[in-house]
Amino acid sequence: MALCHSQVTSSPSPATSSGSSTSASAQASSPTERVILKVGSVEVTQAEFESGVGQIEPQADPDKDGPSGKGRRKLGDDYASVLMLSQQAVASHLDASPEVSRQLAIARVQVLSDAEFASLMRQADPTPEEIGKYYSDHLSDYDEVQIRRLFIWKRQGDAKDARVLTTEAARARADQVRKAYAAGADAKKLSADLMKAEEGMLDPEPLLFTRGELAPNMEKVAFALREGEWSEVEDTPAAVRVIQLVKRDRRQLGQVSSVIEKNLQGQKLEAMLDDLKRKAGIWLDEKYFGTAVAPVSGAQRRISNPPSQLQKSANKGESNHENESQK
Repeated sequence: MALCHSQVTSSPSPATSSGSSTSASAQASSPTERVILKVGSVEVTQAEFESGVGQIEPQADPDKDGPSGKGRRKLGDDYASVLMLSQQAVASHLDASPEVSRQLAIARVQVLSDAEFASLMRQADPTPEEIGKYYSDHLSDYDEVQIRRLFIWKRQGDAKDARVLTTEAARARADQVRKAYAAGADAKKLSADLMKAEEGMLDPEPLLFTRGELAPNMEKVAFALREGEWSEVEDTPAAVRVIQLVKRDRRQLGQVSSVIEKNLQGQKLEAMLDDLKRKAGIWLDEKYFGTAVAPVSGAQRRISNPPSQLQKSANKGESNHENESQK
């Protein structure tokens, strides 16, 4: 599109065709005035080249060389070749052919669509006051907890004759671990001993979770506990699961303002697009396109804290024990 613009807006003149003019242009200090490339009668300034080359070479940087990029001279040669070929296509009246005309029309629609979407995005930018109000209205969404999980496997080992614990025995073993920890035993050693004996798992360090990151049943218990308190989450055929609330906290506005800004912008943008669609009178033939798809909720599970290696191991261990218990 930048090349087409150059073809349309640039034209030869006596002033630019003379040798003295070319020399003066080459010495111009302003990138918008300095002509650095000519193809026939079309002149391209430094500013036009640097802004347009990215349309031809998306990863291009005229100021960088290297194995992943092209030198400035190579980019200039490529730009000149594209401009030359586009001029030849116009001279051959290829722009009037049905296929090229269709592609040009599609390109124009896409460019205009992108420009309007960018304009709507700017209009949808929330104000600091809107961000602050959203935070105040959704304080509980930004609560977070540090918890320590203790799981005791009911089926110990993979052998067919492996010992299977009753719920009472598993709870008793969990109580032993909790009492040892309360008495000052090192959590890392307790965790290692449990894993080595294949009796269960204990988080050696507390894990941080925000709302939406825990399983619903575990989240309900975790956010209801007092700091330091333990509680059983569930008793399954595979394990007894217990957690301790180590600390409760809340992320401050400065920590989440960028996320809130994106959410609010998305909500505003969606509303603006819906309004435009209604005014535009859009209609789709359902016999051809099918019925409308239900919109996806904007609220999504937050994954701001990716699982640690310990969490992955714990999940794998739980899965293995659950599989064994079902055999």
